[in-house]
Amino acid sequence: MGAFSRYSASLAIVKQSLFSLVSSPLTQWIKRRGNERLLTIVTIARLAEYRLNAPVNRHCPSCAREERSRFPLFSRRSEVDIRRTQQNVRGPVRTCFVRQEKFLLCIINSGKYWPYCPLKRGRSQRNRRRRRRSEVDGRFGEMNDDLPYLVEYAKSGRSKCRLCKKFICKASLRLAEIVQSPVHDGKILNWYHTNCFFSKQRPKSTSDIACFDEIRNEDQDIIRQNLAKGRKRTKGAGGSGDLADIPPPPKKIKDEPEDAEEENLMKKQNEKLYAIKDQISTLDKKDMIAILELNNQEIPTGPSNILSLLSDILYFGALQPCLKCGGQFIYNSGLGYKCTGNATEWTKCEYVTQDPNRKNCEIPSDLKDDFPVRSYKSKVQKRVFKLTVPSSSSSIKKEGDETDGPKVQEKPRPLKNMQFVIIGRTQKDKEELEKEIQLLGGTVVTKVHPELAAVISNENEVKKMTKRMEDVKSHDIQVITEDFIEEAKEYTDAPIMLLKKKTISSWGGDIAARLGNVIAKSTAFKSKNRFEKSSSGKVKVKVKGGGVVDPHSGLENYAHVYQRGKDKYTVTLGQTDIQSNKNSYYKLQILKHDNQEIYHLFRSWGRIGTTIGGKKLKGMSLEKCIEQFEKLYEEKTGNQWKNRDNFVKMPKFKYPIDIDHGDLDSDIESNLPKPLQDLMRLIFDVAEMKKVLLEFEIDMDKMPLGKLSEKQIEKAYAVLMELQEILKKANIDRTVLIDASNRFYTLIPHNFGTSGPKILETSEDIQKKCDMLLYMERMDALLEIKKSYELSYDKTDEKENPLDGYYKRLKTDIDVLDKTSEEFKMIEKYVQNTHAATHTQYALEIEDVFVVKRQGEEQRFKPFEKLPNRKLLWHGSRTTNYAGILSQGLRIAPPEAPVTGYMFGKGIYFTDMVSKSANYCCTNSNSPTGLLLLCEVALGNMYERYHADYIEKLPKEKHSTLGRGQTQPDPQTVYKTEDDVEVPYGKGVPANINKNSALLYNEYVVYDVGQIKIRYMLRMNFKFKY
Repeated sequence: MGAFSRYSASLAIVKQSLFSLVSSPLTQWIKRRGNERLLTIVTIARLAEYRLNAPVNRHCPSCAREERSRFPLFSRRSEVDIRRTQQNVRGPVRTCFVRQEKFLLCIINSGKYWPYCPLKRGRSQRNRRRRRRSEVDGRFGEMNDDLPYLVEYAKSGRSKCRLCKKFICKASLRLAEIVQSPVHDGKILNWYHTNCFFSKQRPKSTSDIACFDEIRNEDQDIIRQNLAKGRKRTKGAGGSGDLADIPPPPKKIKDEPEDAEEENLMKKQNEKLYAIKDQISTLDKKDMIAILELNNQEIPTGPSNILSLLSDILYFGALQPCLKCGGQFIYNSGLGYKCTGNATEWTKCEYVTQDPNRKNCEIPSDLKDDFPVRSYKSKVQKRVFKLTVPSSSSSIKKEGDETDGPKVQEKPRPLKNMQFVIIGRTQKDKEELEKEIQLLGGTVVTKVHPELAAVISNENEVKKMTKRMEDVKSHDIQVITEDFIEEAKEYTDAPIMLLKKKTISSWGGDIAARLGNVIAKSTAFKSKNRFEKSSSGKVKVKVKGGGVVDPHSGLENYAHVYQRGKDKYTVTLGQTDIQSNKNSYYKLQILKHDNQEIYHLFRSWGRIGTTIGGKKLKGMSLEKCIEQFEKLYEEKTGNQWKNRDNFVKMPKFKYPIDIDHGDLDSDIESNLPKPLQDLMRLIFDVAEMKKVLLEFEIDMDKMPLGKLSEKQIEKAYAVLMELQEILKKANIDRTVLIDASNRFYTLIPHNFGTSGPKILETSEDIQKKCDMLLYMERMDALLEIKKSYELSYDKTDEKENPLDGYYKRLKTDIDVLDKTSEEFKMIEKYVQNTHAATHTQYALEIEDVFVVKRQGEEQRFKPFEKLPNRKLLWHGSRTTNYAGILSQGLRIAPPEAPVTGYMFGKGIYFTDMVSKSANYCCTNSNSPTGLLLLCEVALGNMYERYHADYIEKLPKEKHSTLGRGQTQPDPQTVYKTEDDVEVPYGKGVPANINKNSALLYNEYVVYDVGQIKIRYMLRMNFKFKY
């Protein structure tokens, strides 16, 4: 043993040395393994160094750099050490003395480097540590992701305090602030020493700290004492100085159980539980797993979680599986035992119980003799704990948010920027009602104007029809009951469906169209944290090879997506999980150089609608690229790449988003007439499409998804239909709603920023998503926008202007109508005469009229020309929908679409009053240009209706539906075209009908697209008066 022989100490000296080293983690580690000989060698070696004051190599031979140990014995430094390390790398000590444990490996593995030297291994080892720090513990991520803080005993000595920057010793108490990660869609833990934590953070109560009742009694007392001190410090709130804006704490926060007997019982239980935990901590991990497996327990991730579960079942009894899904129960501090299983492949089980079923815990026969808990005998008993509710201010913070003190969180203001008028008597005092409206963000005014949200009144006032109420009716403003205000408090955004529900008047225009500007204002000024992004407008993409090269790769000008046969090596994956607040994307591509055999694997990931995320581009051989691509695909989806056509969704894994990209446009002068060029620019305005997508909370910048395929959208329709059926049931399982919501948001990715996705759990929620997919004219608006995108990126010839290319791909002949012609004058009169008296917020001016002839439409219409009663009628829609309308024609909502929102069933709706259709153009004073269609409609025999009646099949010998309105164009003033088409361009007069009608104006509905022929398209200027 060389130098060791010179110090052959007696057994007494060795024992004395061992006693002095008993607190050493290294010594305890050796003792647990029962190697007395090794313990003696280590002790003598340490004594030899101490007695001789010999220079000991504290440097890594591979990097010749020095690290200071946190142990006093190895804290001396010497220039001789550095020289010796650089010159003599063959000595017996070959490692960095960063931690005492490494000394052991130097002795028993002389001549070998420490395998995890942070200096030798460099970046890879440091990255490994960084990942350990940044990723939230597996059990915590499952169980406590709604709480802002966490407490536990340090699992290692690697974590650093965020305040003092010093290491936190292993097994010491540490607290964490839970924040949103800036690099992935998840949470990270910022660790602190106990004292450092309370000088920086101010939890309101112990209920905000995850795992609080899972630490020792004495440590719980320490935290309670620090919380009490923090409350005393904030007593100055409300005065002057830095704390003036901090709200005063609650008068009394009861952190401790009111029942003294229960408190004592919990303390005794904690002591006994930790007594067991301390004893079994000496077991090997494989022995712990053997006990869990014998008792049919699922093995959690991480040694500390294994130890926690094992001590739980040893003390209270082995946990039986969840009765709902068969999953494993895990104790969740302050809540009870929560199932960690999966209800479906999309949704985790929601079952929580305070008293799960248990059975006696069994010990493997080969461990019984040496089992650390002497005379162990299992007994099933109930765990006593206190149910807690987090304080109202509890929320996961974003990395970089200020945390010096509590902040006032603004409550949702669903009526923001909305104006109301109160007419007549109300049950509540009007001042009190006005105050409630103001607290919800709205205001009460006295003047009736077209942009009012609604009028609050009662049925008696509606029946009286006073002068003010007549004014309300002339503006087509809904009259609602005052209980609307109380129910609106449950909303977080504009309660449009609730306004409709509470309407007591027989009149009322389109609320969404009327309040479009108001809602836009309220969402435009929402505060954002540093992770939330603003839309950057148009994202240019290049389609090359097998698809679009992601612009974030930086290779879009030099490479293309690799394609082998029919296999395109590009995929976008998504995952929306309401329970864990995830809204993630993951993109994967193999990119090949355009001219050389150079390949790169590109991947990017993050949270939709935010700057959270990262990317990685790595060059490698084609074989390696494909191997890594397929490996990552399976890792993220749980499915093999070769089986992607038969994809099976796996729990907690991502789902492929079916994307259909178009191609890039070019920039060359157009040969089209000027009015037609302007029309093409209008209907292919990508910036305007972006605005529509933002209204729908769909993010096309960050993904960027390109376009969702029709197949993907059909699946989304099916989910909405399913939700509609679920809501009809009396007893609704919340897990089923979460499951369907997760599927919908994954299929149609939404931009929630850093806020959590909302569960689709009411008919209003379903209607809102129907409005997203079907939009203003109760049709498939999202499909129209998708088609517009497809056309806007459709590849054009390099020698032609993209506007000319767009025009060709519309497959429609469009000519500008001469303004001096008889046709133009007839249309002009139709516009002037049929502007409804209640639509006074704007005047309509014709800018251009286009004659439209869609390819194939004449042929399709021919069988219906024989029907009687053909009329020229109005149809309005957003400008962003017209690329789809002109290329595909007006379409009926697909069978997959829910039935909500259709007054007379799924069909195509027309009117004989120009302003009625103009309201669906969704224009405003900032965007006053709209497009209207004049269509020849073969109505045949009409089925007259006076109230809403959902029609799935017309009665025999009926060809269309007429919703009879109270006002109609003068039937005495009718224009007949040369081909016998009736143009009802008379001025509006009261309709001569014997029944009360719920409609103000006529609505015509046909259920076969063959009954429609588009004749004219009008570019209108909406001259808003307000």
